[in-house]
Amino acid sequence: MKIAVVGLNHKTADVELREKLAFNGPKLEEGLFSIKAIAGIKEAAILSTCNRVEIYLTVTDLQQAFSSLKDFLVQFFDLKRDSLDTALYLHEDMMAVKHIFRVASSLDSMVLGEPQILGQLKDAFDFALEKKATGALLNRLLKKSISVAKRVRTETRIASSAVSISFAAVELAKKIFTDLSGKSFMLLGAGEMAELAAKHMMNNGVQEIAVANRTYERGCELAHEFNGKAIKFEEFPEKLVNTDILICSTGAPAYVLLKEHMQKAMKLRKQKPVFLIDISVPRNIDPAINDMDNVYLYNVDDLNDVVDTNKQERQKEAEKAEEIVEEEIETFKKWLSTLDSVPAVVALREKADAIRKEELERFFNRFPALGEKERKAIEGLSGAIMNKLIHGPTVALKDDAEDKDIMISVIRKLYGLNGDDDEKR
Repeated sequence: MKIAVVGLNHKTADVELREKLAFNGPKLEEGLFSIKAIAGIKEAAILSTCNRVEIYLTVTDLQQAFSSLKDFLVQFFDLKRDSLDTALYLHEDMMAVKHIFRVASSLDSMVLGEPQILGQLKDAFDFALEKKATGALLNRLLKKSISVAKRVRTETRIASSAVSISFAAVELAKKIFTDLSGKSFMLLGAGEMAELAAKHMMNNGVQEIAVANRTYERGCELAHEFNGKAIKFEEFPEKLVNTDILICSTGAPAYVLLKEHMQKAMKLRKQKPVFLIDISVPRNIDPAINDMDNVYLYNVDDLNDVVDTNKQERQKEAEKAEEIVEEEIETFKKWLSTLDSVPAVVALREKADAIRKEELERFFNRFPALGEKERKAIEGLSGAIMNKLIHGPTVALKDDAEDKDIMISVIRKLYGLNGDDDEKR
């Protein structure tokens, strides 16, 4: 039995092709059952996200299964076969294990360390489990991948720093205020990046959100979305007195927040700190404001510097995570190696027990006068002798040795476990 991964991701396929191969809605269940029905495929699970579509498998004939699966994808999604030629990848055995561990740990993600992929993998596993598409091998592998990802997050800081502009704004705000709960916030303009930063601020406890937009109706829509209040754009300077954090992205060709606005506001605020983020290009906040006491102004370049630094930090943590993955691969490999010996161990025990029962029957037939107590004592003794005799070979079969295949073959031959030793005792 071979473990395999067949799929494509953001590195091998553009978004148009990834969209076409998305297993969403009823296609997920239909696709899973169809894949499971392909000759040679024993177990299957599908991971389908915006950045990857991967099918995790156990197969008896890898090349046949890969070819058949490719045919299925072409037909199921109505694709041209050559569209998959360079996009589709195949990993087998321990390379497949390594790939799944790295995916779960977000080491193969577009954004290194992003947390969403682990939840998506859990959902994919739960769905396959519910539909009875997986078995002992794939179940063990996917459970292990989840535990590997958790270990990576516990033992490294791969997800601890912001690697997006919007979240970097939150990280900087926390350095100034420590705790964002209860802080008042103003969104000046309605740029997409500024809106995303506002959502991150809300998720971190910011309250009393005000939205000032040149189009008042749009400002009302955003305020409703954030459970805040809309203010007319020309009125925003007088509202600065009650604003702890401001994100600006108006798209205006010149400064809209001037130094004189902040000087007046800071006087009324009695110099309480203010955090200003100017995501606009060109800038919409007068950089001279940064010279004022207790006013902290950052622009998009400052945020990019934070992001770049954090990406470097995540890359360092990723090196530690890769070491963890390698350790866990060895652990899984050892478990996997024990599967080869299981049939021989079972056959050895069954053969020994059959001999024991046969000899007991002969003995009891010779001595019919034995009482129940004596019979049970003899049965117990025979079982103990049998267990001691097969203990050594059983341990040898389970041992993680390089010559395990030879050991299995020898024990099968010595104990007649290949079905060619039918001699009666």
